[in-house]
Amino acid sequence: MQTIRLNVSEEELNIFEAYARRHNRTVSEIIRLTLLERIEDEYDLQAFAEYEAEKQAGTLRTKPINELWEELEL
Repeated sequence: MQTIRLNVSEEELNIFEAYARRHNRTVSEIIRLTLLERIEDEYDLQAFAEYEAEKQAGTLRTKPINELWEELEL
């Protein structure tokens, strides 16, 4: 596992540590999970924006849910 160094003020560190204690996690876990959630949220927003743009342009391609189940073998 790699290490990332992060420079923060003492006040910020106190906030991070208090938050981590409340959630029974380490500061490292909180920072890692928060950043991954942020990246996932941005990805979701981008996917939704692309969906809306295709829908607005009339180029959105959809298929019945039963076809999706068949493709996923569910």
